[in-house]
Amino acid sequence: MKPTTSTPPAAPAKTGWPVPAIPGQLDAHLRGAQDGELDAAAESSVEADSPPEPRAPASEGEQFLDELWTTIRRYVVMPSEEALTATTLWAAATHLQTVWQHAPRLAVVGPAKRCGKSRLLEVLIETVHDPLITVNASAAAIFRSISEGNPPTLLVDEVDTIFGSAKVAEKNEEMRGLLNAGHQRNRPTLRVSGPNHDVQKFSTFAMAALAGIGDLPDTIMDRSVVIRMRRRASGEKVTSWRYGRDDLAVRALRERLAAWLASVRDEAIALEPKLPVDDRAADTWEPLISVANLAGGRWPMIARTACKAMTDYESGRDQDGGLKIRILTDIRKAFASVGNPPALRTADLLNFLNEDPEAPWAEISSAGLTPLKLRALLTDYGISSGNRRFPGGNQAKGFTLAQFTDAWTRYCPPEQPAHKAAPATGP
Repeated sequence: MKPTTSTPPAAPAKTGWPVPAIPGQLDAHLRGAQDGELDAAAESSVEADSPPEPRAPASEGEQFLDELWTTIRRYVVMPSEEALTATTLWAAATHLQTVWQHAPRLAVVGPAKRCGKSRLLEVLIETVHDPLITVNASAAAIFRSISEGNPPTLLVDEVDTIFGSAKVAEKNEEMRGLLNAGHQRNRPTLRVSGPNHDVQKFSTFAMAALAGIGDLPDTIMDRSVVIRMRRRASGEKVTSWRYGRDDLAVRALRERLAAWLASVRDEAIALEPKLPVDDRAADTWEPLISVANLAGGRWPMIARTACKAMTDYESGRDQDGGLKIRILTDIRKAFASVGNPPALRTADLLNFLNEDPEAPWAEISSAGLTPLKLRALLTDYGISSGNRRFPGGNQAKGFTLAQFTDAWTRYCPPEQPAHKAAPATGP
């Protein structure tokens, strides 16, 4: 794949990370594959550095997406190819907002300043539908700017000034509610206005890109395609962005992309793409996967690959960083370590949790994880300790295995089977 307007480049670029080529045999297979086959392909790894074989000419949609993919990479160092693919599809999807049932957020976050977040927004301003850029607008100003028939695309920079700390976020609950409600159709906000105090509905439905330092509130992250930016390394180079030059060229691409998407609007309405994820992740990714299906070529496969990889990564962060999920997985390990008995004493469970050197429990306080803190972590699941009878007739506070089975099924990833060690080979 060469760096042209017809196909995303395959050779390692100046951004510092390789862009895998799609093997020609797989690419040819995908052109005739059905949605179900593409779902399976999304979970398979893509061989890097395999030269593409000759294939059919790219469709108009595929060419426009390829050109947008290349354009974003020219100006911004993206954290991964999957993030670049997702951003390209998100920008394209803004031009069909009136078609989608959900308006995915693009959370452009980074751990510090100078990670390229604002630069990415600069490029997106010239690629998305009817951009509405703001830094610290009020929720009232934003929902009064959203029209129901043809919503703009919200682009909010320095969003950490709105949600950067618990105290600041508490003052901006209205904004958080607006962003959450606007993810789904038919979630208007109501206001009393005029001398007669008439109730007026304001639409909230609009796609939004939110850039800032640190994660956004969990409810917004859960409705977002998350792009985790990072600082450029010394060897990673990008083209400078100049208004009056680069914005005009990108804007011309936007007009061609929008015209193509308008021509396939009826087809987009009829689409019900199969996705490699479910629940809210499926709601968020469906517009992106739909655009990939409309373009055809390699896009349906790489879109599903990005979807699966990025949602799995965010889920993994939740397991590691979200204590209420982590406690369930660690308690499952505790039961398994002693053969999954019908019940475990609270004292034995706490000892197991606090002695795990890789777990956060020993550092949660000076006393480690206590019965009180354990109860707080499990309250949302409706799980609490009680007096149990243990072998030998002894009674003690504890938990039963049955108390956790439903929560494990709903919130924890399936347990991975133990892999047998490979037999030794060689001399």
